[in-house]
Amino acid sequence: MQLTVWTYEGPPHVGAMRVATGMQGLHYVLHAPQGDTYADLLFTMIERRDHRPPVTYTTFQARDLGKDTAELFKDATRAAFERFQPEAMIVGASCTAELIQDDPGGLARALQLPIPVVPLELPSYQKKENWGAAETFYQLVRAFAGPLAPPPGSPARAPNPEPSVNLLGPTALGFRHRDDVREIEGLLRELGVRVNVTAPMGARPRDLQRLPEADANVVLYPEIADVAARWLERTFKQQTIRTVPIGVGATQDFVREVAALFGLDPAPVLATARSRLPWYSRSVDSTYLTGKRVFVFGDATHAIAAARVAAKELGFTVVGLGTYGREFARDVRAAAAALGLEALISDDYLEVEQAIAAAHPDLVLGTQMERHIAKRLGVPCAVISAPVHVQDFPARYAPHMGFEGANVLFDTFVHPLMMGLEEHLLQMFREDFEFHHEAAPSHLGPAAKAAAAPPDPAPEVAVVDTVVWTAEAERELKKIPFFVRHRARNNTERFAKERGVGRITVETLYDAKSHFGR
Repeated sequence: MQLTVWTYEGPPHVGAMRVATGMQGLHYVLHAPQGDTYADLLFTMIERRDHRPPVTYTTFQARDLGKDTAELFKDATRAAFERFQPEAMIVGASCTAELIQDDPGGLARALQLPIPVVPLELPSYQKKENWGAAETFYQLVRAFAGPLAPPPGSPARAPNPEPSVNLLGPTALGFRHRDDVREIEGLLRELGVRVNVTAPMGARPRDLQRLPEADANVVLYPEIADVAARWLERTFKQQTIRTVPIGVGATQDFVREVAALFGLDPAPVLATARSRLPWYSRSVDSTYLTGKRVFVFGDATHAIAAARVAAKELGFTVVGLGTYGREFARDVRAAAAALGLEALISDDYLEVEQAIAAAHPDLVLGTQMERHIAKRLGVPCAVISAPVHVQDFPARYAPHMGFEGANVLFDTFVHPLMMGLEEHLLQMFREDFEFHHEAAPSHLGPAAKAAAAPPDPAPEVAVVDTVVWTAEAERELKKIPFFVRHRARNNTERFAKERGVGRITVETLYDAKSHFGR
């Protein structure tokens, strides 16, 4: 556990909350101090849910620490059962309550409630949010599907007359999980494959008992579902589909994998042109984007997928790839090595900022933290991974998976660069008479000219550290696209300092450009 201004993942009990909030009929009793109720805001404010998470906090205070906090937990658990009447409960402790060592699982068992109670052991000081979600889902799957496990050595169950799969991994507060599930369900329906259970999102505890009835499991989000899927594979001999269908190529691979598993014909699904991304990548308009330098960072699933789409489907040059999820560091390192890169595995946003600044990208694909970093560096950014903020939970249908998801990615990746080009052109022609208030009439009429404030006079010089920019050089620098202007300024100043030039002129700027080959 680490104290920091920003964090990519919360403590593991937040991951457990994501599972509980995504399910129905499940209630979470969390032994936690009063201040930990902040977690409700993650769902009601950021995800804009119309009801609060199904979580009861014991909300002990400092004065309670000298009393019987175990009795406080039992009272809260009993009251939560009587009030909400859930089908099942999970119980655990937050990072603060973990230090008290009250044993929520044992205390809940002592109450002898007439419903299943699943205890969670989530080490807050060693693990984080995604691990907590994965462990919670795994414990729930074992608790409800475990009693149905066949004896060791039993033959595999006969396949269903109609092929069926479980969709595993979507949770509350997940990045586009709601829309991804809808998109993949549609693809499977076209293939003739029935969805048996989608979990955790939308499932009830009793639905988890039906997981063994499916022929295979689709792991949509490995960070959440991989552990549970591996247990189902070992215990019930179910097949596992691990291709994550993000991007046109990966979606086609997913369709082929499902079709091959069940002996189906994928041609009807693959024949229809459902995404505009391949067409655009082959068009003359896309040549402006070819070779653009892209830095990708996020959870492992989305970072690997975004890097593949950027490099293979849009012709970008990926100059950085990393993740904050150390549990999947091996997968990200392999993906980075295939691109000739060394992966960045870090949950320190300051280290990520240094790596982005050193790579001088034209576009950043990352989390909401990278959005702030890119803004400071003056680089376009698109959010492709959690953690995210409210604007990344759109009310409209906007998946990242499937063919429609490829369209969303196409817009997400291309728009920041195209808008950057437009802004660059506006700045480049700023001195033309048509942009000059005195030379050209306003389309708003004479009143607009009278109301317009005169532009601030440009300073004669701008002093940066030990070098001075002339006004002419500053104006020439502004003609460079804003998304690479920061790099051009740094390179020029370094060039000048290395040669003992204290005054940067237009000639110095172009000498530096020639030297660095930009």
